[in-house]
Amino acid sequence: MKLLVCVSKTPETTTKIQLTSDGTEIDRSGVQYIMNPYDEWYALVRALELKESAGGTVTILNVGPADNDPIIRKGLAIGADDAVRIDVSDEKDSLYTARQIAEFARGKDYDLILFGKETISYNGSEVGAMVAEFLDLPYVGDAIHLEVDGTSATVTRDIEGGEEVIEVQTPLALSAAKGMAEQRIPNMRGIMMAKRKPLEVVQPVDFPDTTRIAAYHKPEEKGSVKLIDPENMDELVRLLHEEAKVI
Repeated sequence: MKLLVCVSKTPETTTKIQLTSDGTEIDRSGVQYIMNPYDEWYALVRALELKESAGGTVTILNVGPADNDPIIRKGLAIGADDAVRIDVSDEKDSLYTARQIAEFARGKDYDLILFGKETISYNGSEVGAMVAEFLDLPYVGDAIHLEVDGTSATVTRDIEGGEEVIEVQTPLALSAAKGMAEQRIPNMRGIMMAKRKPLEVVQPVDFPDTTRIAAYHKPEEKGSVKLIDPENMDELVRLLHEEAKVI
């Protein structure tokens, strides 16, 4: 089985995000970065489980600059066989990223292309579906369970009010959500082996930028909480009407 896992770099989950003075960029000074948890914990680990049970190879793919390499090396330490970084220095939109992934994967006969369901930085959930469209592949989003038997895959995904089970033929693309697998911590042997595993850098295909970030805006500070005596319904109604303006 030939598996491709697409990973991205995101700020560490406890990072307090600051903006540049003009509000057009995130201030990256002092920001700690990690592999996007949905990509690492669910997409990558499930790919490794499938490789361990059925054989094959797992390749990590990242679109980004050279300072993403430590994040990619962590994926190799967890167990991926090799990695490729498409050398893009500036942050691009989802369409550009999806086009780069699709053009890299085209003609390479991957059985599965896996993504995390979203990045924790932008929560877009866009790239996987775009890649599937560019490659004319079936796509299943928000998958929480995946079994593969030969060329047939059974995928369980979350839907409102329940779960949906889908049977689909490979090759396919899917995005992995919580429940797909359990986080793995790289051991010392894996970390040492990762240094010797291949990390190929390729140039991006020529594709125009279609969007740009005009500005970021931080959410308003949360107000203080008012506690109302449960017996004082008149005061509660007054506050909801006059201050919260919801009734």
